[in-house]
Amino acid sequence: MVKFRFGRLWVIIGLICCLLAGCSENSRGNQILRVATEPAFPPFEFQGKGGELVGFSIDLMRAIADGSNFQVEFQSLPFDGIIPALQAKTIDAAISSMTITEERSKTVTFSRPYFKAGLAIAIRADHQNITGFDSLQNKKIAVQIGTTGAEKAKSLTGAQIRSFDSAPLALQELQNGNVDAVINDAPVTLYAINTGNLQGIKVIEQLLTEEFYGIATAKNSPYLSLINQGLTKILENGKYQQIYEKWFKSAPPTLPETLPFINKNTARLNSLSIFWQSLPTLLKGALGTLQLAFISGLFGLTIGSLIGIIRLSHIKSLRFLSRAYIDFWRGTPLLVQIFMIYFGLPAISQELGFTFTLNRLLAGVIALSLNSAAYIAEIVRGGIQSIEIGQSEAAKSLGLNPLQTMTYVIFPQAFRRMIPPLGNEFISLLKDTSLVAVIGFEELFRKGQLIVAENYRAFEVYAAVAIIYLCLTLISSQLFSRLEIWMNPIGKKDAKGKI
Repeated sequence: MVKFRFGRLWVIIGLICCLLAGCSENSRGNQILRVATEPAFPPFEFQGKGGELVGFSIDLMRAIADGSNFQVEFQSLPFDGIIPALQAKTIDAAISSMTITEERSKTVTFSRPYFKAGLAIAIRADHQNITGFDSLQNKKIAVQIGTTGAEKAKSLTGAQIRSFDSAPLALQELQNGNVDAVINDAPVTLYAINTGNLQGIKVIEQLLTEEFYGIATAKNSPYLSLINQGLTKILENGKYQQIYEKWFKSAPPTLPETLPFINKNTARLNSLSIFWQSLPTLLKGALGTLQLAFISGLFGLTIGSLIGIIRLSHIKSLRFLSRAYIDFWRGTPLLVQIFMIYFGLPAISQELGFTFTLNRLLAGVIALSLNSAAYIAEIVRGGIQSIEIGQSEAAKSLGLNPLQTMTYVIFPQAFRRMIPPLGNEFISLLKDTSLVAVIGFEELFRKGQLIVAENYRAFEVYAAVAIIYLCLTLISSQLFSRLEIWMNPIGKKDAKGKI
C-alpha cells in the first residue's frame, strides 16, 4: 500500500514537471515583443494597398520571430520618437532602417547588423550644376530629421539644411523645387525613382558612406539575445537571402557580426546640464514662434473680421460663401491644411505647367491665418450680434448710415466683448505654430526635435520646450487681460481706484 502511494506520488510529480515544461515552452512561444517602425520608408517599411505593414524590414522581423519562437506586435512611430520610446521602455525593440552609429550606441543597444547601406545624393534631372558631394556647398539640402543624412549635411559649408519628419517629404520638397538636393539612404531613393513615384529626379552619387542597419533595443534589454539568435539563424539557413532577393532582386552582401563601437557604454550628462545647454537654441526657436503667431494673428484678425461682418449680410450668396469658408477651415485639421498649402499647391502648379513655390514662413503664415480667420469670424459675428438693437436704432436716428453705424457705434462696443475669446484664440494660435514644424520651419518645437535627434534626451528637452510655451501663453494672457481693462471704461476706473 505504501509502495503504491509512493509510486502514484512519483507519477503526479512527473506529470507536474511535464506540464511546467510545456507551459514554459508555450509561454516562450506566446511571448510578444512590441516592435516600433516608421512605415514611411519604402522598400524597408511602408503600408501596403490594404493598409497592412509590408517591406524588407517587416518580413525580416517576422522571420526572426519565427526563428526565435516569439511573436511580434508592430507599432508605428515617427523616426525621431523611436529612441525616446526605447528609453521609456514603452516598446521592446525597433526595426526602422536605423543606422548603427557610435552616438546612438551610447543610448540604445543594437543587434548584429542586418543590412548594408549608404547615403545617396538625389537632385532634379534638369539640374546640371551639382555633380558630387562637394558641389553641395552653399546649396539648399533636404534631409530626414535624426538620420545620418542629416549629420552628413552638417559638414557642408554654407548649406541651408531643411529637415523633415520622413524621407518622402524630403523628396517631395526636392520635386517641388524648394531645395537643390536630398541626402538620403540610397536604397530608399532608388526605390522611389524606379517605381515611378518620383518624376524628374536622379541620383548622382551613391554610397557616400558605408553604413549598417541594426535592430535597436533598450540598454540591458533581455530581448537582445533573443533577436540576435533569430537573426543569426535566418542568416545561416538561407531565409535572409530569400527575403533580400525578394525586395532587391540581387544577392545580399556579406554582413559583419559586430561593429567596433557597437553597444558602447558612456557616461550621461545630468538632466539640468541638458536643460541649460538646450535653452539658448530653444529661445531662438521661440522668436520664430512669436513671429509666426503675431503675423498670422494680425492677418487672421483682419480676414476674420471681414468674414464675420459678411456673415451678417442681407445678401444670401455672401452669407453662403462666408459660411462655406468657416465650415471648411474649421472642419479640416490644421495639419492637413499646412500640407495642402506647402506641398499640394506647388505639385498642382507643376501639373498645370507652371512653377509655383512657397517658402516655409509664408506657407505657415497662410495656413495659420486662414485657419484662425474662420474662428475669429464667428467670434466677430457673435460679438456684433450681442449689441442691443437699440444702439443701431439710435445711430440711425442721428443720421448715420449703416457703414458709419458699424464703424463708430457697433464694432467698438462689440470689440470690447470680443477681447476674452480673441485672447483664447491667440493662445491657441501660439500653440498651433508647433504644427508648422512638419514643413521644416525651425520654430520652438522644431528646435526641440532637432536637439533630441542629436542627444536623444527627450524628457529634458521637451520639458524645456513646454516651460517656454507656458511662459509665452501666460504673458499673452496677461497682455489680453490688461487690454480688456484698458478698453473697458468701468473696469479702467475700478483699476485706477484700486491703485
